[in-house]
Amino acid sequence: MKFQIGDKAVVPALGVGIVKDVTEMAIEGDPSTFYEIKILDNGATYFVPVDNTGGNGIREVIPEDAVERVYEVLRDRSKKPDKQTWNRRYREYMNKIKTGDPLEVAAVLRDLARLRSEKTLSFGERKMFDQAHSLIVQEIAVSKDVDEQVVKDEIEKIFES
Repeated sequence: MKFQIGDKAVVPALGVGIVKDVTEMAIEGDPSTFYEIKILDNGATYFVPVDNTGGNGIREVIPEDAVERVYEVLRDRSKKPDKQTWNRRYREYMNKIKTGDPLEVAAVLRDLARLRSEKTLSFGERKMFDQAHSLIVQEIAVSKDVDEQVVKDEIEKIFES
């Protein structure tokens, strides 16, 4: 997967960023080429080896026609709530978030939203809910080229129904 300066890319667990530069750096004396990606949400800079872009999970933003599949995952109420202990659920959810797959992140968001409707989320659960929510909102907003608030409203409407 090749990116050009100015392209938008998704960094798993961090969100959407813009490729700011392609830089040469020496690691242990060996020259390597890196993408310099600035994360939109927090302004952090992330360096990714050009040779290992796919291996790091860095990918293009989902196309607009794939957004509906993400919304379908959010709407899906057929899956039973996860009754595992919190620490097992936490590990499973974090692994899904780390994949960077928008369908997996949407499943985490959906499950935590359902849990939130049944009980008050713990601090860790709220933090994970906020992270999954932020990742989904960012990517869909960039994909649809709309303001994040529009996407937040759409997701809230899904959870209200």
